[in-house]
Amino acid sequence: MDPLKLRRVLLILFLGFVGWPMLLIGAGGLGSCRFPAVYNFGDSNSDTGGISAAFNVIESPNGMTFFGHPSGRACDGRLIVDFIAEKLKFPYLNAYLDSVGTNFRHGANFATGGSSIRPGGYSPFHLGLQVSQFIQFKSRTTYLYNRLQSNNRTNIPIKSSIARPQEFSKALYMFDIAQNDLSYGFQHSSEEQVRASIPDILNTFSEAVQQVYKEGGRYFWVHNTGPVGCLPFSILDNHRPGNIDSIGCVKSANEVAQELNRQLKNLLVKLRKELPLARITLIDMYSAKYLLVSKAKTEGFLSPVSFCCGSFHGFHLNCGKKEVVNGTVYENNACKDPSKHISWDGIHYSEAANLWIADHILNGSFSDPPLPIDKACQAL
Repeated sequence: MDPLKLRRVLLILFLGFVGWPMLLIGAGGLGSCRFPAVYNFGDSNSDTGGISAAFNVIESPNGMTFFGHPSGRACDGRLIVDFIAEKLKFPYLNAYLDSVGTNFRHGANFATGGSSIRPGGYSPFHLGLQVSQFIQFKSRTTYLYNRLQSNNRTNIPIKSSIARPQEFSKALYMFDIAQNDLSYGFQHSSEEQVRASIPDILNTFSEAVQQVYKEGGRYFWVHNTGPVGCLPFSILDNHRPGNIDSIGCVKSANEVAQELNRQLKNLLVKLRKELPLARITLIDMYSAKYLLVSKAKTEGFLSPVSFCCGSFHGFHLNCGKKEVVNGTVYENNACKDPSKHISWDGIHYSEAANLWIADHILNGSFSDPPLPIDKACQAL
């Protein structure tokens, strides 16, 4: 080969080896993704004030461990979504429905307690409505930002609480929802009917993801459904002999959750092909939570069937509420040390449990593909 041509080939190869990684780093490929914002959709497992703003305020002793007062969370302290915010160095996400003191500069939380993927469950704020709220939020934010910018003739900084329109396509979109589709189904129909409803539940979920994608969303962080059969409320309400597994969870309920998760995984494989610009990470919350329950005592927790606040007398009585049942008054106050309990109130996890789970999922140990959250933009 001509020496000049050879030198050109070698130069091209050199630039390929050196330049390509630099391009990846610039796009978040090999370095941190540096998401500018997070938008979350879900139920009470990630609700930071939505249901409290819309309906009844979540009262004390909720919030007692970390915030020192009720914070709109059904927990004694922080939720997994709060630990995600801390990991990404963001403020805690404000609820979209909360009209007082909200800051949406780095995202918003559309999750509300009781929400399900399909309409008709415990809450009117099903996933489709949450996505509609996001679309409205994005449209109104873009209009307001552009209006402020066009009227800003003195170069005064744009209000810091407003999201930046150009950052919607760079944000991380999180989904933590489906538990109530199962729980509501178990209460109002047979397990066979709930199992048969899974394809429709996931078809509705798929439509929601595709809507966010059409709005420019590219990075998705999806939690599968936890072991609903390991919630104290499910265990105490179980009336079938032989339906408890080796660690004390309701087998039949967990089998339905596992089937939903199996089909969810297949759906996300399909969506990765149909949405070529999307980067979708699936988080195996089921395995992480089941592991915690199975290791409860060695991790310093009491029996998984115990919970800190509220009570169970054939049905669940709310944490912090004074209630009269058959002439008996139940105070339903909190225990002295919530950190010893995996469950806060029989349905929701304690802050200590949420921290344990967050520590185990954010490093990529339970992710598909196996990437930590700050590298989720690389997911294929």
